[in-house]
Amino acid sequence: MTLSTEHLLRTASTLERALDALSRIPAGQRDVEQDIMYDLYRNAAVKSFELSLETTGKLLRKAIKAFNANPREVDSLVFNDVLRYAGKHSLMDEAAVVRWIQYRANRNSTAHDYGVSFANETLALLPQYLIDLRQLAKRIQGVFDAAN
Repeated sequence: MTLSTEHLLRTASTLERALDALSRIPAGQRDVEQDIMYDLYRNAAVKSFELSLETTGKLLRKAIKAFNANPREVDSLVFNDVLRYAGKHSLMDEAAVVRWIQYRANRNSTAHDYGVSFANETLALLPQYLIDLRQLAKRIQGVFDAAN
């Protein structure tokens, strides 16, 4: 079975479309229809973020196994340690590891708080997250390609 980041990149595209749609809805006073559309696209963006972050974790585990002689050890790592291993094996730099840990902390909070202010905090992270996501997907795919 060939491993691929295709699904991950699709979630990135979905996230990008949701952010683009949000940017076209006027700020401030909105009518009821615009408010509904804003909520719809905001929720789509947050959900795409959550899905892509979980998918990234699964793919990173698979990629890290290429560097580790003990796959069971990789399976037992918590998410933040997976990110640190990714940094250790040059899948991301130290600054990116810190950002990814922040993304994960934010994701853990979205699972418990769906308030508007929290959703807006998440939205503020997403433009940089999208850049980081696409860069990491390329590096993960490079590991998968090298293994074949």
